[in-house]
Amino acid sequence: MLWTRDSVQDKLRAFGLRPARSLERQAAVAIVLRLAPEPGVLLIRRSEDDHDPWSGHMAFPGGRREPEDQSLLETAVRETREEVGIDLSASADLAGQLDEVEAIARGRPVGLVIVPFVFLLRDEAVQASLSDEVDEALWAALEPLAKGRADTRRPYSFEGQTLELPGYRVGEHVVWGLTYRMLSMLFDVIRR
Repeated sequence: MLWTRDSVQDKLRAFGLRPARSLERQAAVAIVLRLAPEPGVLLIRRSEDDHDPWSGHMAFPGGRREPEDQSLLETAVRETREEVGIDLSASADLAGQLDEVEAIARGRPVGLVIVPFVFLLRDEAVQASLSDEVDEALWAALEPLAKGRADTRRPYSFEGQTLELPGYRVGEHVVWGLTYRMLSMLFDVIRR
């Protein structure tokens, strides 16, 4: 798979920037790609919080749209700055947007639509500064994920049954659920 600035931008350009469905709640995430020294994607591990249905999960920086956000793109940029201290407006270029994803928590839709925006870092040396919402930030190599070398299954208990959900192994972590779906969408777009 070719992870160059031009190839990623060309593949995502076809998607354009579209408005999200007008569900009551909207959110946005930033899929931040670094192309050197090796292609990687920024992942965070969310802090443990009893009020967060995605507590402790591997995720992208992002969150709910606030009334002062002029757009979901602005939400993704603001949330990334707040959660990991990276100012995407100063250190990255917007490459495009993926299709929106309806949020599922504990096996049920929650009336929230999430729009993933893909950014390409200009400054490869940018460092994360974690907020109290984030326990860890790491760069996951894209090639093993995209080529299936990190594929795994994660057991998930739902209504008395144990399901085996697909995921990606990243070090000691498993990326699954919404983040897995968004990464899979990115890989599908890049493969086209």
